[in-house]
Amino acid sequence: MSASAVDNVSPMREFKKPVRKPTRQMSVSRVEPPPPGPAFRVVYIGAGGINFGTDEGPWNHSFRVENKLGTRLVVTALIDPFAASRERVLKIKRDSFVERAYKDTKEYDSVDAYLADLKPEDHPHAVIIGSPPHFHGSTEPGKDVEVQLTKAIPGVALFVEKPVTMSSVDECKKVARILEKQGTICSVGYMFRYLAAVQKMKELLADKTVSGVVARYICSYAKITKANWWTFSLSGGAVVEQATHFADLCRFFGGEVDLDSIQANQVEPDSPAGQLSVVPVDESKIAPHDRIARMTSATWQFEKTGAIGSLTHGLLLQGTKYDTTLEVYADGWQLRLVDPYEHPRLYVRSPHGDDHEQTFTFPEDDPYFTEIDCFIDAIEHKDQSHIASSFSSGVKTYEFTWAITNAARRAKQLRDERRAARQSQEAQH
Repeated sequence: MSASAVDNVSPMREFKKPVRKPTRQMSVSRVEPPPPGPAFRVVYIGAGGINFGTDEGPWNHSFRVENKLGTRLVVTALIDPFAASRERVLKIKRDSFVERAYKDTKEYDSVDAYLADLKPEDHPHAVIIGSPPHFHGSTEPGKDVEVQLTKAIPGVALFVEKPVTMSSVDECKKVARILEKQGTICSVGYMFRYLAAVQKMKELLADKTVSGVVARYICSYAKITKANWWTFSLSGGAVVEQATHFADLCRFFGGEVDLDSIQANQVEPDSPAGQLSVVPVDESKIAPHDRIARMTSATWQFEKTGAIGSLTHGLLLQGTKYDTTLEVYADGWQLRLVDPYEHPRLYVRSPHGDDHEQTFTFPEDDPYFTEIDCFIDAIEHKDQSHIASSFSSGVKTYEFTWAITNAARRAKQLRDERRAARQSQEAQH
């Protein structure tokens, strides 16, 4: 491959040098301290793993916020219905060198209790929403966190974890319209859009038409211990809850999806192929119809270009390491992203390379930090364009994942109906 084809590609934007990733014990280390400045007030909703770290993976928003803001950070409130969870994470923080940011953090059971006690001088600059998705992304009472916060705290910015809701797509679109009308700065946690390898891919494909996107996401299920995750009515299934990251990347590279073109199938939990040996929750407590599919495969066409896409998701591996690969094709080009969660590698074939595949690695990259970095920069510069995934875009990805899920469930229903019809005909003969 010629150097001019790939090596000289400039990044889409110059990001700051990333921080080291957090350890499993949630300790904090930095490459270099951030500059001093005025206090920046943050509120966390949710004292769980997404905000404060977990053994399942590298996510931990508080760690990245601490590294971005340094001594400027003031965490004014932590909202979570479980007092023990709040106390656990606050003790860890107060026993570390970020104690100053958390020494006066107030605890609340609910957003209602927080807003009732909120004083103007404590208005946050940002709220990080890491609570389960059925508590936000809607206009319905009890599920309307974004609407509550922006109404009570004009100008507050929101960081919302994916999926953006567990309510209907129509409800979520209402929230998107409200946030857009108010001009609310809002980022949704699709961190792979900020991955250095993905930015490189976007730059390489900038003047090309994508012909196909192929995504594979096989997770290690043995340490996913949340019963809600294994319950379809609470999580929406693994495509909605987990493969949403790769569904979002498919949209990022291929454009909007013709939802009517989607065809999908899934491995049912009660099928011979769906038997898992080390499910970490007691599935006997989950109704059979409410257990999640073990594997899903979907294909579709993109709206504007006629390109095609596919996604395969499975919860089949054990241990902790996932098998994740995204391939993007254009005329003469194959871009293959491998293991974006832990050790991203990008393999590139170009029309200039004589079949040679060039390898790129990104050892210092932390997309979780970059998305927080961009979110806070957007707040301080009052510029939503810093953010790669808006709430409206997050809604489109949510709609896409539900379209895949529903297509697979419809396919099962049709198979069941055909099987019943055949059995009925055989019985009559």
